[in-house]
Amino acid sequence: MTASLDQITWPVTTSRLSLRRLTENDLETTWSYRKLPEVTEWITSGPQDFETYRTQFLESGKINRDIAVQISAPDGQAQIIGTVMIYIKDAWGQREVAEQTVAVEAELGWSFDPQFAGRGYATEAVSKVIELCFEELGLRRVVAGCFAANEPSVRLMERVGLRREAFEKANSLHRSGQWMDSYSYALLKDEFSDRP
Repeated sequence: MTASLDQITWPVTTSRLSLRRLTENDLETTWSYRKLPEVTEWITSGPQDFETYRTQFLESGKINRDIAVQISAPDGQAQIIGTVMIYIKDAWGQREVAEQTVAVEAELGWSFDPQFAGRGYATEAVSKVIELCFEELGLRRVVAGCFAANEPSVRLMERVGLRREAFEKANSLHRSGQWMDSYSYALLKDEFSDRP
């Protein structure tokens, strides 16, 4: 059976958070922080207006692969504080064994509302997503990457136990027009299982 986010019973909870599938109703909430310069600087797509964001959101498959991260607000309502992408994909393999590479790894990505930074929410959410990838989805590997200058993401990847696999010099074009360095991180299921 091919791994799918449909295999997971949502919502999934941690000690402080609730994770659920993203819906079209989340457009305005996610736009409210994704449009901020400090968030847009590092995310893949940084549209300048809500209508462009809406179009990209609906066409990009975000609803199929993004997880809304929520906390309870003082009034008891759940409040979205970020999203985590789980993009299930094929690994590379030689032709004779290519069928064994189908949907065996996930690429992770994230964006969080800066007003909730510094409280460990991103670490808690991404750690839970990694657990879901290995224990619920049965994947063999998770990967993540970022511009090397994106220090908060670098620190997050290291806090959740991802291992730096590559440093690439001036390989990624930033929307500023500058070619920037990048890092690639990963974790194997065996490494995850062996952790204390």
